[in-house]
Amino acid sequence: MKIAIEAQRIFRPNKHGMDFVALEVIRQLQQQNDGNEYYVLVAPGKDRCLEESVNLSIIELRCPSYPLWEQIALPLAVKRLGVDLLHCTSNTAPLWCPVPLLLTLHDTIYLEPLSNQNPSIYQRMGRLYRRLIVPRVINKCRKIITVSQYEKKHIQDTLHIPPERIVAIYNGYNTHFRLLPEINSDVLRNYIPNNDFFFFLGNTDPKKNATRTLKAYSIYLSKSTIKRPLLIADLKEEYIDSLLRQANIMEIKSYLYYPGYINNYDLIALYNAAFAFLYPSVRESFGIPMLEAMACGTPVIAGNTSAMPEIIGEGGLLVNALDSYSIANALLKLENDEEYYNAQVMYGLERAKQFSWKNTADRYIKIYKQFV
Repeated sequence: MKIAIEAQRIFRPNKHGMDFVALEVIRQLQQQNDGNEYYVLVAPGKDRCLEESVNLSIIELRCPSYPLWEQIALPLAVKRLGVDLLHCTSNTAPLWCPVPLLLTLHDTIYLEPLSNQNPSIYQRMGRLYRRLIVPRVINKCRKIITVSQYEKKHIQDTLHIPPERIVAIYNGYNTHFRLLPEINSDVLRNYIPNNDFFFFLGNTDPKKNATRTLKAYSIYLSKSTIKRPLLIADLKEEYIDSLLRQANIMEIKSYLYYPGYINNYDLIALYNAAFAFLYPSVRESFGIPMLEAMACGTPVIAGNTSAMPEIIGEGGLLVNALDSYSIANALLKLENDEEYYNAQVMYGLERAKQFSWKNTADRYIKIYKQFV
């Protein structure tokens, strides 16, 4: 088969969840000897993170905006290439497509009530675009892939999709996330003075639960004799200050480190150096960072909602994400119970082995064959 894969944003330097999923699956497909020809359609960008090979060609499409790129440039390129199938990887797809369409629908959060009262214009426009496109394109898709059993059921209930048209395929994680014999201190110093800290990967999306996490950390500081610092990724100082003022906990700021966006490869050293990784989100369709941290031997504190229990498993450390005291108690339990801490380290290392991008790609190929 000749298969076109939409991966519009994988060349942008500051990648996020869906970009990494598309990139990692494409890299695995590139290694398969399955007889398929793959055409990856992307927008130009500075991070040339994917190279062509015998079975994979990269098609760059220039367009002034994402909607025009997806709705006009993408289907025209698909028609010109004469492919058998288009796989769109990031929730939306062209309303008109000259070939059968496969869609990876990571979640439908944008169809739910807006929880952030002050989203940026960019966030508002992206949300509006997805709300317009997703319900209309669903019926045009031959098959829909999502990333967890939780999200599969949620999408079925929300969009009334027959169960035979949607399949859950778990994500994996990059194998460069592993337990290191020695941590690169130069990388570490770029973000925080020393190791043995708590690590929180958040952003401005309310589902990441930044306010309650900071409140939980303030409770931890009031009860801990060690008082480990907290490294916060992807949040700017002004935003953190607003959260601290809102919660009336400005006094904890001296314990916080907030370098902003963290390079994906630097995360390896940071996970390894961290005492524990905080992921007390209120809603996740999957949660790749949990796997990355566990593969580095770092205990994970995760929310007990949505897909997180499904991914972290029964032996994982789950908390009530809506209760700051529940999060704080988990921090203190890891700190004060060495035997429990070591058990979480070993559990995470074994749990992460159950997920891989190769398994994900193998499942994708089986679905591609259904289109023959």
